[in-house]
Amino acid sequence: MNNDPELDGKYLGTISKDFIIVAETLKETAYQIKKRGFSEYPIFPLAKIPLPIGQLLIGREELATAWNYNASYLDEFVQRGIISQEKEEEFKKNYKDSDEFCCLFVVDDKFTKFLYIPYPEE
Repeated sequence: MNNDPELDGKYLGTISKDFIIVAETLKETAYQIKKRGFSEYPIFPLAKIPLPIGQLLIGREELATAWNYNASYLDEFVQRGIISQEKEEEFKKNYKDSDEFCCLFVVDDKFTKFLYIPYPEE
């Protein structure tokens, strides 16, 4: 899989449209992941097909979204080799405040990419 810099232009529209629907659930899940001590680095993998990363949180059919949303965190990404142990500290430095931003891991046929989207103001 390659990182595609075109993701922002090609997919940001559908991701943004979905995000309005799922943001509250993702924010609460990120809070619970941190509160329960699983990780300080919640990550939400999303894809149009089922993914073996994390646990399914919101299915496409459930809320009529374009993407399936899973819930995961940094440790799983390191264990699966998606983020190498050598890059773990760099990831942590670049990770944005999960109270303000949602860390999405977008997976499609030809690319993967991390994307941070700010949660809507309450």
